[in-house]
Amino acid sequence: MDRITVMRSFVAVSHSPGFAQAARTLGISGSLVSRHVTELERQVGVRLLNRTARSVSLTEAGVVYADFATRILAEIDAQDTVLLGLRDKPEGMLSVICPKWIGYLDLGDAIAAFAVAYPKIIVRFEVGGMSERTHEFLDQGYDIAFHTRQVPDSSLMIKKMADLEFVVCAAPRYLEAAGTPLTSSDLQGHDCLMHSNYPIWQFREDGRDLHLKIARAGLISNSYLTLGKAAVAGRGVAMLPTSSVLDELEDGRLRRVVPDLEIPTRSLYAIYPPGKHPIARVRLFLDFVARWFAEHPIPRESERSENTPGRTAAPARLVPPARDRRPARVLSPEH
Repeated sequence: MDRITVMRSFVAVSHSPGFAQAARTLGISGSLVSRHVTELERQVGVRLLNRTARSVSLTEAGVVYADFATRILAEIDAQDTVLLGLRDKPEGMLSVICPKWIGYLDLGDAIAAFAVAYPKIIVRFEVGGMSERTHEFLDQGYDIAFHTRQVPDSSLMIKKMADLEFVVCAAPRYLEAAGTPLTSSDLQGHDCLMHSNYPIWQFREDGRDLHLKIARAGLISNSYLTLGKAAVAGRGVAMLPTSSVLDELEDGRLRRVVPDLEIPTRSLYAIYPPGKHPIARVRLFLDFVARWFAEHPIPRESERSENTPGRTAAPARLVPPARDRRPARVLSPEH
């Protein structure tokens, strides 16, 4: 039986005329208090109480142990109070980790805004070094981790932050040389710029879920920023986070291709340790970031063009598909 629990019952008895009064103080039954004291005596190996039909008194050992237990429990309660105060104070260190491509884009803006709003909370924000093991971020001392996949782990808390949009695009110079893909099948005949963690492109076309395995990789990288630069340079077709290439889509350096494709959004999740009441800085951070994304929706490139005086999106030039393309490989949905 838990030592602290039985100590509390013994201390209550030592400050009361008997088991009944101690039980009322603790809010439990008298028989349970008696069992607790008996268990404590077994654990310490000496008799702590003299029991008679009419009274209960402390033995010599009981007097010494009652003083010790009272002091220990008081220190525990005081420390608990301090920790609760720390939990409820919006200050201290907050450690956050996320994949590189998320940290370099919208989440980085949200965290910068949070750091300004709560200067007493020191944010340690690390990008990269994410592990596939769901508990790894806790072992490394992080309070919160971000993922774009839902983690099926009931021992962790998960909060959805936002939906991240993607676009399939390429530079005009590439499209003029290789042709413009009009369907998902056409993509197999093009050099595609592939993220190493996402070798299969997923989308919907004509109401069907399709998984397209890249046949010709023009460049493979784990950085969407690098893939975006390669796309602007004309190296191939890329599927990129929309927010990372808004300017390029607006000024015509990149053009959306296969416009009929429906590209699923990726949900951004925050993962943090379980607990009925998260500490104040974690709770504030999660609420702030969720609100930031709600207040800063990512505009489509057409919306930015319409709202920017004197600037219009460059019209897409549809170039006939090249004749020497490889046959398409459109895979059925994975099960």
